[in-house]
Amino acid sequence: MNNLVIDLTHGGVKIAISLAKKGKNVIAYDIYNTLESIDAKMLAIYNIDLIQLVDLADFKGDMNVIYPIHLPLTHEEIISYNPNLNYTFQTHHEIIGELLKDWALDIPKIEITGVKGKTSSVFMLKDILIDENPLILSSLGSIIYENGKKIILKRNISITPANIKETIDLAYKIANPVCQIAEGVVKSEHLRKYNSAIFESSLGVSGIGDVGVLLNIAEDYPIAKGRSSASEAKRQVFRCETVVCEKESFDRYYQNIKHDKVNTFSLTDSTANLYLKNVDYSLDETEIDIVYNNIKTVNDNVISGEMNLKMFAPGKHNVSNVMGVILTSIALEIPQDKIINRIKNYKGIPGRTNKKQIKNSIIIEEINPGINTKAIEESVNMISNLDDYYVAIGGDYGITCEEIDEDKVSEFLDSLNSKIILTGDVGKSISQKTSEKYPVIENYNDVYDIALKNNKNLLFIYRSDYRKLSQR
Repeated sequence: MNNLVIDLTHGGVKIAISLAKKGKNVIAYDIYNTLESIDAKMLAIYNIDLIQLVDLADFKGDMNVIYPIHLPLTHEEIISYNPNLNYTFQTHHEIIGELLKDWALDIPKIEITGVKGKTSSVFMLKDILIDENPLILSSLGSIIYENGKKIILKRNISITPANIKETIDLAYKIANPVCQIAEGVVKSEHLRKYNSAIFESSLGVSGIGDVGVLLNIAEDYPIAKGRSSASEAKRQVFRCETVVCEKESFDRYYQNIKHDKVNTFSLTDSTANLYLKNVDYSLDETEIDIVYNNIKTVNDNVISGEMNLKMFAPGKHNVSNVMGVILTSIALEIPQDKIINRIKNYKGIPGRTNKKQIKNSIIIEEINPGINTKAIEESVNMISNLDDYYVAIGGDYGITCEEIDEDKVSEFLDSLNSKIILTGDVGKSISQKTSEKYPVIENYNDVYDIALKNNKNLLFIYRSDYRKLSQR
């Protein structure tokens, strides 16, 4: 059988080489023409030929097409180049699940997807599982924690499914350095430094997770040139043995799913397996009471109970993320005291949702590559007294699959009686659609200076890559 790997931009090179190492016949199609020379050389080393789809006419027999879930081509379009082949199709998520089906069966593995809150949830779970030396893939990089110490495996890495395999391979190299193997210091016996794993993914999961987490479908944005959607792609979470899912998303998109171990959470719906009984929001420390019923665990037990927690979660969307993390922890049968204490100690991620004091000004940052209309509204709504704040909104385009509905954002801003500042490319574009004329600041760093100079607090909502903002 021939295996055609499509899309070498979003992890296809790693997938192609992984298959070739297993003795598979592999060919590749660089649909976006972005293949770097070093990757082309690696493909050549493993005898992986680059083709165009018209070259399919030269093949016979079976053809397994491996493609990203957001592929802008239909199966029918691919088949049309040679209708006589016997085709099968697998997504990048599915092939990674297949490649890793026997990997680390003895440790807890979590895969997290959703439109909002993925990275924050990864690091909350990291804090809870810190004693298990977690291996992590997130939008902040590939990381392993050893005895509480962070070891960065790779900074600039995306959350495509192929990079789950990349993260695992990088961790293996750390545990089995070639130089020490050659010197006899360690033996290459698949040694590892981690005892748990948490993987973030943007459009679904591979299915290797003991728990697959779907945090929300805050906005069901289109993918694959409008032929599919975020909710359809994230349906892949139900490949995991145990699933944690926001109840509103489950009820709207997945009621037809047949799965024995689905646990739901909700801020408002008491029919969810875990729901919010009471909440006292605060920018410093929010307190919640939750009730959980009939939680189906990874060990096939069923758990019910109540919990009181205090944590940094200033808005509804933050609390929703916390509840997804709590439900995941319960499904893993993590002791309640550990959940309560570790959640309380979580203070947010610098450059994401976090609060700090600079001179006399309170600075609340909501920085995320996936900031969209709903996220902007929720961030503004978590401030009880906007009179004391500047609200700065802006960012960059082309960061994630989803984009901002500028018309809706413009209407929302015009409805506020607040001091609005717009910044970045997103801010410039929004400024052309608002009825009110708000100041546009090109350099986002200047927004902080303006707030401090005028002795004002600042809510800073910015759509950008964490690495870019961390340079300030």
